[in-house]
Amino acid sequence: NNASIHKSIHIHHHHHNNISHDWNQRMKLSFLRNTCQTNGILRLCMQMNGCHAFSSQHLFCMHSSSFTSSSSLQSIPTNFHVSLSSDTAASKNEQLLSTSRLGLDPNLNRFHAPIVYHERYSFASWPRNHTFPMHKFQATADALLTRYPGSHMPRSLVHNKLDFYRPLDLSQIPYNEWFPEHVICKDYLNRFLSGTLSYEQCRLIGFREQTSKPELIERTMLEVAGTVLTCQLAMMYGIASNVGGGTHHAWREQGAGYTIVNDLAVSANYCLNKNFAHRSLDRVLVIDCDVHQGDGTARYSSANNSEDDKLSLSSPLSGLFTLSIHCEENYPFPKARSTYDISLPSGTNDEEYLQALQESVKMALAEVRPDLVIYDAGIDIYRKDVLGKLNISEEGIRSRDRFVLDTCVTAKIPVAAVIGGGYDKDLDALGRRHAIVHEEAAYLWRKYRLFEKK
Repeated sequence: NNASIHKSIHIHHHHHNNISHDWNQRMKLSFLRNTCQTNGILRLCMQMNGCHAFSSQHLFCMHSSSFTSSSSLQSIPTNFHVSLSSDTAASKNEQLLSTSRLGLDPNLNRFHAPIVYHERYSFASWPRNHTFPMHKFQATADALLTRYPGSHMPRSLVHNKLDFYRPLDLSQIPYNEWFPEHVICKDYLNRFLSGTLSYEQCRLIGFREQTSKPELIERTMLEVAGTVLTCQLAMMYGIASNVGGGTHHAWREQGAGYTIVNDLAVSANYCLNKNFAHRSLDRVLVIDCDVHQGDGTARYSSANNSEDDKLSLSSPLSGLFTLSIHCEENYPFPKARSTYDISLPSGTNDEEYLQALQESVKMALAEVRPDLVIYDAGIDIYRKDVLGKLNISEEGIRSRDRFVLDTCVTAKIPVAAVIGGGYDKDLDALGRRHAIVHEEAAYLWRKYRLFEKK
């Protein structure tokens, strides 16, 4: 039955193998514990000396809270534990969100699913002629805030920029918790954050001399924080999307292909080690529809297990499974081995693509039985994309996104979408294409009245 997907479908299996407390020693945190109760928030005021010293507060955002927070907040390192007293403790349903600002309350938002965005995903000093369109994240946010000609929406999708959920700022990120040694090499991460990667490391990443820019370092970590937050929101509300993410070429020891830290692997590891409303996650499936194979994510997955044991949980990142649907003749070379690889020839059209997509997604969901799907909705499959080699229309992209998201929602599998790759000199057009996945999430939000989910 699976032979009809494509003659070059490959089913492969990979095998792989805490950032120590030095991280917190390096940061030399000293705390001023000032707790006060405002709208159900426990505020911990802390003073930070050392790297990335910003004055701010950390926010524990409860599921039922509704408030406006300060725009600059500070995290608690993983070796600092907080116990909420009974008068401030949340109910059993309440979750902690890793956010520096809450977005529009999903239970009151009948128009779109939760969307995550940080205004520093893009930054002004990026070279305009660089192949990687760093300004596309702002262009995508602008597209969501604007009703453009030909839009499927009766109004702008997002009414106000404050409706976006804002991920943790750089100084807030709990590095020990999110970046354990089995997910990212401590030395590599430290060298990246300090701007001291080697010439060869920067060359492989593709950003060369830009790699040490403080703005690039910051936005890289913000994007990871955004995908973690998107996964948290998906677990709470069934579906959520990030105006960024999909850095799928990076692996534990190295970045590649314009990606530095793999947000998909970091977020999957985070979710696999957390309880959501007293529910633990055993299996996370990454459905990667970028035109380029998600080789970095594949290195973390179950793909090195034997052919007879492809769905076991014994992998470098236990519980992570990967489905990559990509162009065989496109980067990277050589390919890695995902749990499932669907290799398509150059020039594949809408009909051929959607057939391969539908059959492979159904197969992967049935076999993996994931507790969460992270969906990389790369639009570089578009027929005119600068780095794509497939022949997919914008309507084909929309059909793809609707199928993946709808299939997950109707199966009651939480799904977190990231935007993945997309390359075009016309930033407005690029932003509108990246907006498609958010529009389709909004369509399903309304269709299934997910705003009523408690």
